[in-house]
Amino acid sequence: MRLTRSTYRRTTLLTGAVTLIAGAMMLVPGTAQAATAATPQSAAALASQLGSRAAGSYLDQATGKMVVNISDPALAQTVRSAGAQPRLVAHSAAQLAQATARLNSSPEIAGTAWATDPVTNQVVISVDSTVTGAHLAQVKALAASLGNTARVEQVEGAFRTEIAGGDAIYGGAYRCSLGFAVRSGSTYYFLTAGHCGNVASTWYSNSSHTTLLGSTAGSSFPGNDYAIVRWTGSGTPSGTVDLYSGSQDITSAGNAVVGQAVRRSGSTSHVHSGTVQQVNATVTYAEGRVTGLIRTNVCAESGDSGGALFAGTVALGLTSGGSGNCTSGGTTYFQPVTEALSAYGVSVF
Repeated sequence: MRLTRSTYRRTTLLTGAVTLIAGAMMLVPGTAQAATAATPQSAAALASQLGSRAAGSYLDQATGKMVVNISDPALAQTVRSAGAQPRLVAHSAAQLAQATARLNSSPEIAGTAWATDPVTNQVVISVDSTVTGAHLAQVKALAASLGNTARVEQVEGAFRTEIAGGDAIYGGAYRCSLGFAVRSGSTYYFLTAGHCGNVASTWYSNSSHTTLLGSTAGSSFPGNDYAIVRWTGSGTPSGTVDLYSGSQDITSAGNAVVGQAVRRSGSTSHVHSGTVQQVNATVTYAEGRVTGLIRTNVCAESGDSGGALFAGTVALGLTSGGSGNCTSGGTTYFQPVTEALSAYGVSVF
């Protein structure tokens, strides 16, 4: 997440880096083809139904097909019949979940992050450049105790929060980005990052604080990273995302899928694109640990916090934080928008 003062001065937060490594795995051959290709939703549902004998699903960018990881070759035909490609992997969902549980119960070290990567069939533990000495040794020792179900990756820079959907909002001494306009009945709100909602009670559309947008009605950070602002400005908010050369209408909300192409809009760096790398990621910032995040290779900068992550007309997430910038590139994490919608009983429009 990225916080920006009125002078655009960055607040540095520590986050983690992630390492990707391939485990022993192979595609399961077969000749039968399903009549209907699996969707990301149906593939995820199938992986869940298969329980501990599966290990997640993802979109293969090369083929455009959904892949379902299995640890039991007897399930191959079941996966094919559902329209997905079966892939035999070394580690089951239960094994990966056990490794993740160990990490979740470990002491908090700012600058670390982890998530299950279905492509490599491992839990990837990321450490940023601020994790050194005894803390780095502690992370490596924990990873070693997990065997080849996990691996450590070091990333450049430091994980930090980004305050600034796409348009700038100003509260207190900070600038964030508006995520998505939402409503409950005839009452309008907008979503942004929780670390933004924590620092200001009133939000404006300009740095001089003369054009009122609304007041913070709820905020959750750390643990989660979402906030909701009740709209009290003139008129009603637009249900679109600013593309800074047009706009994108948002008509629904959904869950991100590994391998999915996405775009992000923020008030500092505007619109950038990339892909989803992991879901259900955990990041430890200086303020504390945040769970259930979406990890992407989309860049972000200070002031982009709270900004919209979307795929076409589908809202996916709110910019939380990451490392790097939009010159050299970097890693950015997003709060899933569906969780915020559920928490506040609102919907996109």
